[in-house]
Amino acid sequence: MDDSLCNARSTDGTALRTRDPNPVSGMCGICIRDCKVLCMISKSAFRGHEVLYPTNEYFGQSTASANKDFGLDWSHFQLLAALQGAEGIEANSDKALFPNADASTSVGGIPLKLPMLIAGLGSTAVAKNHWEGISMGSAMAGTIQTVGENVCGMDNDSVITKGKVSHSPDLQFRIDSYRKFWDEKHGDIVVQTNVEDQRLGVDLYAISKLEVNVIERKWGQGAKSIGGEVRLPTLERAIKLKSRGYIVLPDPEDPVVQEAFKAGTIKTFERHSRVGMPDLSCIEDLEWLREQGAKKVFLKTGAYRPAATAFALKVASEGKVDMLTLDGAGGGTGMSPMAHMNELSTPTVYLAAQVLKGCQILKKKGKHVPDISIAGGFIHEAQIVKAIAMSNFGNGPFFKAVAVARSPLTAAMKSDYFVELAKNGQLPKSFVDDYGDDPEKFFVASADLKHEYGNHYKDIPKPAIGVYTYYERIRVGIQQLIAGMRKFKLHLVDRNDLMALTPLATEVTGIRMPHQVEADVFEQMLG
Repeated sequence: MDDSLCNARSTDGTALRTRDPNPVSGMCGICIRDCKVLCMISKSAFRGHEVLYPTNEYFGQSTASANKDFGLDWSHFQLLAALQGAEGIEANSDKALFPNADASTSVGGIPLKLPMLIAGLGSTAVAKNHWEGISMGSAMAGTIQTVGENVCGMDNDSVITKGKVSHSPDLQFRIDSYRKFWDEKHGDIVVQTNVEDQRLGVDLYAISKLEVNVIERKWGQGAKSIGGEVRLPTLERAIKLKSRGYIVLPDPEDPVVQEAFKAGTIKTFERHSRVGMPDLSCIEDLEWLREQGAKKVFLKTGAYRPAATAFALKVASEGKVDMLTLDGAGGGTGMSPMAHMNELSTPTVYLAAQVLKGCQILKKKGKHVPDISIAGGFIHEAQIVKAIAMSNFGNGPFFKAVAVARSPLTAAMKSDYFVELAKNGQLPKSFVDDYGDDPEKFFVASADLKHEYGNHYKDIPKPAIGVYTYYERIRVGIQQLIAGMRKFKLHLVDRNDLMALTPLATEVTGIRMPHQVEADVFEQMLG
């Protein structure tokens, strides 16, 4: 998307009257008074800074992302198929079959059945509304689920004594939901902590009371770098969260604001959390977490400028972080500002190139290189395989997995909605014709899960089946791709299995273009 459409975006519910906008401003060529269409400018005239965020009407039941073309993405690379031999399995036609390919991985010493993990779903309403489906589906699929920031602070029933949380039913619910179907071998539940969480002592509470194994420090994400935001629908909720130390806008204790809310002029409040100010002293904090009983320590940061990426790698190396997640621009799960998602932060492929440069330097100097998970728009198997292959310079990939949030959330939301439609007899006719109107039939993985879980199958929410089924598609898709490359273990794919389709892709990543790949092979083989 270019700036010709900056005045009309699906994310903020705006549109244009004409089909040929000014290519620079995005305004209609002729802007007239008697126009009933709300473009970004006109909606801003009524709702002001509300229009900085995805449309309010779908808050809690939607996710949003950048809709800008960053000029370089994973489609600009192609995987190379192979004909002869096989790696990671016997070169035997009866054995080198794609179901025998191994799509598993390990991050920070935690085995995963597939190289995909949830980076963090926290206090935003959409995450809470669909938590059981996401967490149980992730556990059954054998991957990591991260409880995101601000959960305890946003929990209305949290018990906070002398500024520290001593009980949070919501956090306990999220952890218990995951563990209900966790095999205690693949994946784990991770608790993420930002500035507000650290002040509340969420890390100590999670470790000591809830026996959480992994704590992740969060410095930011690709969708925003000004702290987390959510919407608050009531005055009472806004006042309570302000009393807990959050920044709430507009000020719910201001009499003028209260009158405007009661009159309906102000419809919601915004809760903002503070940004961290990390320096090298945070290395001591990572060690402190281990002393408190954390078995693994993760770090997550956003797609800041290159100097910040280098700093994050330095801290992760010196602090012996088990896994570092770096999040490229620009998806969000709640109400990230659209300008942040579109115009702020480093796009994923560029970020990946920077991270790999840093990892190579650390490795060359003999320093600790943490396992890396890269985030930023991943939704299907080809993107995942390309990223992992790009990160392997010959001794195994630096990127052990990709981190996601929006795609499993979408799987959970859509599953929940279609089950509701089925109960009410409102499924689309085309869907019923193809897959039936019984959830036990239209979730293709139901039979396998019934067999695996027996009597416990009845305790699995249908959205969890949807999330599991989505992950299963990813796992099988990876098996098919790497088998086509004759690499039957995921960690064997490397940069020689990739080619770049544009000069820019080559310039940024060093991956060769098709006419450069094996350029001398014909002379060698046929000459």
